[in-house]
Amino acid sequence: MAFCVASAQAGPEEDLQQYVDDNTQGLVKKLNAERGLYDRDPEAFYQSMDNALEGFVDFRRIAARVMGRYARQTTPEQRDEFVVKFKRSLFDSYAQALVSAEDFRINVNDATINSQDDNRASVAMEVITASGNRYSVTYSMYRKESSSWMMENIIVEGVNIGLSFRDRFTQEMEANRGQVQAVIDGWSDVVKSLNLEDEVNKS
Repeated sequence: MAFCVASAQAGPEEDLQQYVDDNTQGLVKKLNAERGLYDRDPEAFYQSMDNALEGFVDFRRIAARVMGRYARQTTPEQRDEFVVKFKRSLFDSYAQALVSAEDFRINVNDATINSQDDNRASVAMEVITASGNRYSVTYSMYRKESSSWMMENIIVEGVNIGLSFRDRFTQEMEANRGQVQAVIDGWSDVVKSLNLEDEVNKS
C-alpha cells in the first residue's frame, strides 16, 4: 500500500529521475556483463552497446548539433553518414578505456525540468569509482511531443562534451576550407586527437 501511495505522489521530475536511473543502471549492468565480448568480438560489442543506447540517446540530434550551422551545407546522405561516423568514432576512441576501467557505480541524484519548457530537463548524477574518485555528470534531456525522454548532451565535471565536439567540428571546417565531406571522412581521427579526458581532469 505504501508503494502505491508513493507512486501516486511521484511527480514528473521523480518519474524522469527514475527513468534515467533505470536506463543508466541497465547500461552499466550490460557493460559489466559484456566486457569480455569486446576482446573476443569488438564489432558484436559495438552492436550490443548501440542497441542498448537506441531509444535513450538521440545520436542524430547530437550529431546535428555538433555540425552546428554547417549542417545546412550538407545533403541528407552526408548527415546520415556523419551520424554513423560520430557514433563509431566514440566507440573506437573510448570503448577500450570503458571496458578496462575499474569498477564504478552511478548515483542518479535528481532531475530538474526546465521551468520555461517542460519538454527539456537536466539530470544530475555522480560516477563513483572503486578507489573513491567522484565525477559529477549531467545529462541534458529533451522530449518530443508524446514520446519518451532522450539524452541530447552530457556535461562531465563542468565540461560540455557536445560543445567541445562542435568547437572541434568548426575548427576542422576552417582547416579544410569548408569542405564538409573532408571533415566527415576524417572525423574518427579528430575524435581520437580530441582528448576529452584531459579537459575533464583539468576542470
